[in-house]
This record gives sequence, C-alpha cells and structure tokens, in this order.
Amino acid sequence: MMLRRGLAAILCTVFLGVTAAYADMGHGHAAAPLKAGAGSKAETHITEGIMHYEKGHMDEAKKHFTAAVQDDPQSAEAHYNVALVLDKTGDHKGASEHFKKAKELGKDNPDIQNSEILNKHVKM
Repeated sequence: MMLRRGLAAILCTVFLGVTAAYADMGHGHAAAPLKAGAGSKAETHITEGIMHYEKGHMDEAKKHFTAAVQDDPQSAEAHYNVALVLDKTGDHKGASEHFKKAKELGKDNPDIQNSEILNKHVKM
C-alpha cells in the first residue's frame, strides 16, 4: 500500500513538472520562424535557417537568419526569425531589437503583428 502511494506521488510530481515545463516552452502557442515574403532577396537564407531551427541547430539558424537580414534589411520575416533565435538562446536584448524592427517593417503581416512572443518583447 505504501509503495502504491509513493509511486502515485512520484508520478504526480513528474506529471506536474512535465506539464509546467511544457507550458513554459509556449507549446500550443509556440512561435515558429516565418517564411520569406514574396520576392525577398532573403528567401534562400530564411529557408535554410528554418530547416536548422526546426532541427534545433540554433547556431546555424542564427547564421542564416542573420545573412537574410544582411541580404534584405527590409525583410520583416528575417528580423523576426533572428529575434526568435536570439530569444531562444538567451539574448533577450538583441531579440527585442529585432522584434521591434520586424513589427515596424511587417505592419501588413498578421503573423508578426499578432505574435505573442514579439508583443512580450515589444511593449508599444
């Protein structure tokens, strides 16, 4: 009987821990990188960056998204994607700067304007 209670307590603790971690990661509202806008010079790097981001290769994703910003500084999606990687790797100041630029440039993009993570960084 005590073994069952102990096991039940352990399972409850693990369940609550996993549930809390899952919620903290933003699942259900997980931010995903955005594809390049039509005709963007940044398209190749954004596509490569998304592939690496989805595999968890944040250093490679950051290289490609940064190159995308250099190729097309007016690409809201490129700035947004750099910001996602910076946020995920703990550079919140850098992320906020790129999210702000993405919001500025992406006025017609509802994915950017309604992004929870962006709006947490950019309180206008």
